[in-house]
Parts: sequence; C-alpha cells; structure tokens
Amino acid sequence: MEEIIRLTEDLIRFKTTHDNPDEIHRCADFIETYLENHGIDYRRLNHNNIPSIVVAPENHSIPALLMSHIDVVAGPDELFEPRLEAGKLYGRGSIDDKYAAAVSLVLLKEHVIKIRQQGGDQGDLPFGILITGDEEIGGANGARHALSAIKAEFCIALDGGNPEKIVVKEKGILHLKLIARGKSAHGARPWLGENAIDNLIADYHVLQSFFEETAPDHWHRSLNFSRIQAGKSINQVPDRAEAEFDIRYTESDDVDKLVEQIQAGIKSELRVGKKEPLFESGESRYLDQLLALTPGTAAGFEHGASDARFLRQFGMHGVVWGANGEMSQHTSDEHLVIESVYKLYDALDRFMRTLEENPAG
Repeated sequence: MEEIIRLTEDLIRFKTTHDNPDEIHRCADFIETYLENHGIDYRRLNHNNIPSIVVAPENHSIPALLMSHIDVVAGPDELFEPRLEAGKLYGRGSIDDKYAAAVSLVLLKEHVIKIRQQGGDQGDLPFGILITGDEEIGGANGARHALSAIKAEFCIALDGGNPEKIVVKEKGILHLKLIARGKSAHGARPWLGENAIDNLIADYHVLQSFFEETAPDHWHRSLNFSRIQAGKSINQVPDRAEAEFDIRYTESDDVDKLVEQIQAGIKSELRVGKKEPLFESGESRYLDQLLALTPGTAAGFEHGASDARFLRQFGMHGVVWGANGEMSQHTSDEHLVIESVYKLYDALDRFMRTLEENPAG
C-alpha cells in the first residue's frame, strides 16, 4: 500500500497540464521505466502528440481493463509538491487521476509477480491497463484512439465514484455558443445603435427556459453560462456579443431536437461545439461480480463526464469507480483520502483474483 502512495507522489510532481506537453511525455516515460523495471511488456501509443500506455494483448480479448489518466488541470506550482496530512494526500492529480494510475500499475505488477511464481507469464493475466494523457481536454487522442486497439469485455474507468459507489451512468455533454449582433454607435448616443449585449441577454433568458426542471438528485439537463465576450471600448455601443454554455444532458433528452427548439426561440446565431454521448454501463456479469464482492457498495450516477463515454463505441461494457477525494477535484484543496485507496485496491485485487480463478465467470 505504501508503494501506491509513493508512486502517486512521484506522479504528482510532473506538471502534466496541457500547456506543458513535454511534462506529459516525461510522465509517460516515468511509467514506462516502472514497467520495464518489473519486466512488464507494454505498448506506447502516440496520437497527435498525446501519449497512452497500454498493457493488454494485441491479438485476443481480455475480461477486464483498468483505465486512468495522467493529465491534470492547471494550478499553482505548490500543488505539484505532494503533501501528506491527517490521512490525506494533497496535490494536483491526487484524486484526479494520478492515484488511479498508481493503483493500476501496482496491481498489475503484483499480479504479474504472482502468475510468474505459479509458472505462468504476463499473457495469462485476465486484465490489462490503459493510462492516457488527454482526459481533461476530451480524450479524443487518448482513450478514444487507444480503445480502438484494445479488446476487452469490461472496463473500470478509475475516475469517479468512491469505494461505496460504482458509477453506472454519467451525463452527456453539449457545448453551445450564442453570437448576438447589433449596431455600433457612440456610447453617449446609445439610441443611435443597437446593443448586442442586450440582444444576447434576451436570448439567454430564452435559453434558460429550457432548463427549468429541478429535482433533489439533479438528474436532469443543466445549463452553465461559462464565458462571455463583448465590447471593444467603454464609450461604444457593442455590435457583437458572444457567450458559451456548458450543457449536461441525460438519457431523457433528445439533444438534436433541443438545439432545434432553442434556435427557433432566439435571434442570435447558435453554434454547436462539443457534443459527447452520455455514459451508461449496460448489464454485465462483471458489474454483478463487483457488487457481490463489495458488500455495502451500490450503483449510482454522476453529473460529470469521463472517458468511459467512449466504451460503448468499441463494444465494451464498463463502470466508473475510484477512491474518495471528497469532491475536491480541480480545486486548490485537491486531495485523496488514503484509507479509501486501500479499500479500492483490496476490492480490485479480489475482483482480479476472481477472474484469474474463473475467467469464464
């Protein structure tokens, strides 16, 4: 267990933000060295300068895959110096998602050692790992590319939930941009112009009307007004205003129809940016096994999104699971509850041993 924490600390020290691509590659190099030191065969995929580390057969399917990522969101330099305090590990990536890469590596290493002691080799493993480098910016060149080269029946994306909660569905993503136009004029004579900001605000209120549903669990579509840009000078009526919105939707939504309805109700130009599918695990005997092996753990949902949304595209069932970070992802207080890592590792170890003993389920 101490090895997992030390390895997580080592990974945190790499400033793997996307404005530092060299650091992402250096971190991938570090992982390669770990695997080489333990005699573990791997593949490194590089797609559009995004590295992924794969330990999985190329020519046949395996029962399970563990997926994690090493890229992180930006933060001050001090967050890249890990700190242990009161049973918690603090630092950028501690919970999102470098501990998961460490858990995957140590679990893999331990099972390879055990299989070799029993006279087998790495090819006898019932599981593999995938560690990617671009989850925080959408995963297109990491998980989505790498999963096309992996055959697995079931994937555990170690990027959410907690030891007592296995995530079986996550919301989809829709990004919209509104572009409102007006007529410029001198700020002293606004009646001679048409303020694009006023037009944008009017259309924003129309947009809001499509997101009025409320429920205690918030499992409904949501709208976040994320960015706005308008005006060039304080003494000028702006003739253009732009706003961007982050929409999360559920299986109850027809997003194409929603876009059509919004466009019909507004005057601004509407542009669709990112549109990503929601994640649903689907029925799987492996999920049933996980739940049976972890009494007190229940299936649930999350409002965020992860690379798990790509699984169904490649015919894989899966879940999102992980340690407990007390919802500190992306904050200045990001941390990992160390005890929860032990619980997670123990559960994953028992699950993999079950697959080794009875691969056919």
